[in-house]
Amino acid sequence: MVKLTGGCFCELVRYEVELNSLDDARMSLCHCKNCKKVFGGNYGLTAKVPLSAFTLTKGNPKEHIGDNGSGSKVHREFCPNCGSYILEYGDAAKDDFRYIVSGSLDEPEKLPPKGEFFCRDRASWMPEIPGLFQKE
Repeated sequence: MVKLTGGCFCELVRYEVELNSLDDARMSLCHCKNCKKVFGGNYGLTAKVPLSAFTLTKGNPKEHIGDNGSGSKVHREFCPNCGSYILEYGDAAKDDFRYIVSGSLDEPEKLPPKGEFFCRDRASWMPEIPGLFQKE
């Protein structure tokens, strides 16, 4: 069993993720326009984990429900005090998965990226990361 912990900047919201193996999580870079806007950069970096592995241990995140750019609903949870982005999930995944923001993990280096998505929207100056799954 592997336990990962994380939370917001001010420590009001904390969580744990318990996995059988680190392979049960998938960290991905997403270059879609939605992630660029939400993350305020050139990509989003999230770890897909089973909902059953995720436990909120402190605080209550605030939820925002919006459009992900393709007409589907996306739920984003963040700290109501400091505003730190914690996780997101779409309606299709709400009963199965959570996409945890890499920066909210205490030790994000434990989950290196396994793939890149929406590569056609990658910034021209940003190189591909060798050895990762690539999807246009």
